[in-house]
Parts: sequence; structure tokens; C-alpha cells
Amino acid sequence: MPSPTATVNGQVLSLSGVDLHTTVLDWLRSRGLLGCKEGCAEGECGACSVLVARPGISSPTRWTALNACLLPVLTLDGQELITAEGLGAPDALHPVQREMAVRGGSQCGYCTPGFVCSMAAEFYRPDRVPAEPSETGPAPSDHLHGPNGFDLHALSGNLCRCTGYRPIRDAAFALGAPADDDRIATRRDQPPPPVPGTRVAGGGARFARPAALTEALNLIAEHPGALLVAGSTDWGVDVNLRAARAAFVVAIDRLPELRTFRVDSDAVEIGAALTLSEAEELLDGHVPLLDQLFPQFASRLIRNGATMGGNLGTGSPIGDTAPALLALDASLILASANGEREVLLADYFTGYRRSVRLPGELIRAVRIPLPQPGLVGFSKVAKRRFDDISSVAVAFGLDVEDGVVRRARIGLGGVAATPLRARATEDALTGRPWTAETVRAAADVMAAEGTPLDDHRASARYRSAMLRQALLKFHAQHETPLEVGA
Repeated sequence: MPSPTATVNGQVLSLSGVDLHTTVLDWLRSRGLLGCKEGCAEGECGACSVLVARPGISSPTRWTALNACLLPVLTLDGQELITAEGLGAPDALHPVQREMAVRGGSQCGYCTPGFVCSMAAEFYRPDRVPAEPSETGPAPSDHLHGPNGFDLHALSGNLCRCTGYRPIRDAAFALGAPADDDRIATRRDQPPPPVPGTRVAGGGARFARPAALTEALNLIAEHPGALLVAGSTDWGVDVNLRAARAAFVVAIDRLPELRTFRVDSDAVEIGAALTLSEAEELLDGHVPLLDQLFPQFASRLIRNGATMGGNLGTGSPIGDTAPALLALDASLILASANGEREVLLADYFTGYRRSVRLPGELIRAVRIPLPQPGLVGFSKVAKRRFDDISSVAVAFGLDVEDGVVRRARIGLGGVAATPLRARATEDALTGRPWTAETVRAAADVMAAEGTPLDDHRASARYRSAMLRQALLKFHAQHETPLEVGA
């Protein structure tokens, strides 16, 4: 195989001899590209944001902002990225850089290159359409959506500790459309570079990017201890903060067979290697419960890299997708060299970060049955509203007919060693009238679900109280639900 390379700001650079556990951030800085900064090393501050050319949905290429501190640089073999230095120069500022400068969007400047890259990704979003001014006044705007079509959630993964966010927002909302001769905008009309199959050794460890699912399955059958990596938003934290190291890493994020999406008459199927941002765009409202989940799942920077398969594959009890998918009665398609099998997500988790997934198996897709529940909701309790780990996560999927709960599915996260179904609460609701009296009794049952514990995020008593309150709040919001089929 040819030596690994990456194209950075238009220049092809060699990755030969790079240690497997070297992050994109550290590699860029070793090459003198110092705009990319380390602020947290766990994907929470955005100071390391860079732009990567990824396959688009509404255009051949989409410039995607990613946390460089989490990605092993070898996962960018054959790919193309742009840093803050590649956007503009002091004598020829990029529109984003210019607006940040003239509107006072930077003081110490440490976080600024990351903000600029995340803002540029939204600037180049193919479906960003500035609203036309009306005859009665300027185009409508609110504190999160500008008249220029800019969605401020694009900056939810970027933190600033000295400037204040108002001038940064002003800069974002002042951006127009890219110029006709903007080379980065024009680049969207061409497909991203094809991702090559890769086999390299670095620092005594081995890295492989199989070109097809069959190759990947054969690899993990031969090496059952191999670490599967997609967005690296979980493992990257362990590498940085816990000095985790792996002897063999297999990157599966670009496997076509894991990036499928299908809506049939009886199910929605989401490929395990689609990022959460891609899944959100492809679903386009098909699964209302997931519409509630996505904005509360970390930040846009994380969702641009994280995958649904990875979030479930880690087996974490606080992964936010699991409660929602449990409430939707979802199942997983597990693939191995011996074939495929389908497992209900409710039967998947067996213990703390353990599952029924066998050595040599990987998650190929998530399957959500149709029709979906008529009444859905997702509640997340955390110390921050966005970009934080759940203390408690609760998802509801109920069918109410003639004022009676005919079917109930409730998924919980953060209250036991695994995500779980609140089965006792489901039983307390099913077959009973959807009334305050029924819900109060069921809420008392729900407060005792799981085995909550005291930790740095919340006490066991608080978690129990939040479980109870989640059901009471859900009923208050949906006291008179639409009937099934209405």
C-alpha cells in the first residue's frame, strides 16, 4: 500500500512514521500550524477545531468541523483538511476572520482559531440560505438563528472565557453568502478524496482501515482484541487523559456498508457509522423522538464525529442514544464473518460496558420499527444544558387510545450499570387511563427504577427524584395527547 498522507491547506503531507496514538492536534502543531490549540483534550472547548472534507448529503462535499484533539491523525490518511491558517492570511482575511476582528470577537485569541473553523463550517453549509428582507422590515432573527441563516448551535462546542459571546454571535450573524470565486465554497461541488485502505505500524502498534466490511470482519475475527474506532470521541478522551494505548486499531468510520440509510414501510434503518449529524439530516423529522435527542447530545462538533454505533458499542450507561432507542423498541444488526443477527436493544446490554456482542462482531445498523409511538419525549438532566454528560436521561414512547395507555416503552440512562427499560413503570401505566392519578402512582414506581448511586454528577436521592419528576412533567406536557392514528 502507498505511504499514508493527508492534504492540509492544499499541501500533501506525509504521515509515515507517525505514532498511532498521535492526535491530529499534536501532529498539526508539530508541523508549525499553531492556530490549533489544546484547551481541554476531551472535545469540550473547541479550541482545536479544524475543517475536514467529508461526504455531503445536499452537496458532494461538506466542510465539517471536528475536534482535532480526539482524532488519531492516521484516521485522516488520504483526506483533506483546512486549519485556521488555511482560511485566510493577515493581508487577505477570510470573511469569518474579518467579521470576528471588526466586531470585537476576540480578546486573548486562544479560542479564536477554533471559533473561526466552526463558524466557517456553518458559513459553508450548503443549505444555509439567508432570509430575504420583507417589505415590513428586516429578515426575522432570534438569539440562536440569524437572518443570514446561521444556526448558532454550530458553535455549541466552542468555549470562550474572556471575550463574551455577544460579539461572536454578532460576527456569525453578519456573514453573507460565500463569494462566487470562493475556492473553499467551490470545492463543495467536487467529491471528497476517496478514503484508501490503510495498513501501517507506528510506535509498536498497528492501524488498519479496511476498504470493505468483509475485510473488516475478517480482521476482527483474526484479532478479536482489536479496537474498533469511528469518531474516536470516546477513545480519544481515554488516550489524552488516561494514557490509553491500543495494540491494534481498526477504523470503520468510512465503510460504505456501515453508512447506509433506509426508510421502509416497517422500519427505519440507520447505518452504525453514520455520524449523528448525518443521521439527523437524513432522518429529516422521520423519528420525532430523535429530533428531541440530537440537540441535547453533546455539541455539534462532537455530533459531527460521533456515531450511533459507537455510542452503543462502548456500552456506556450514560450514552444518550440508548434511552431514546429503548423507548422506540429499536434493535441492532450485528455482523460477523459468519453472518448477521438481529438483537433487541433491550436485550443487548449485560453489565457495565458489557453486551451480548461477541468477539468478531460489530454493529452494522440500528433498526427502529414502524409505526412509532404516538407520544414521545426525551428528558436529560445535566449540570449544563448542552455539551454535558447526563446525570439522568429518560425517553418516553407511549401509545394512548381512547384515553387509555395501550403501550408504554420508557428508556433510562445514568441510573444503573447499563441503560435499561423502566419495566415496572411501563406495567404501572399499560392498560390504565392516562390521568394525573395514574401518572402519580406510576411516578412513585419510576423513582425506584434502576440502582442509582452517589457520584460527582448527582446523588442517588436526586436521581430518584428526577426520575419521578420526568414522568410527571411528561404527563403535564401531554395531558390530552393525540389519539393513535389521529
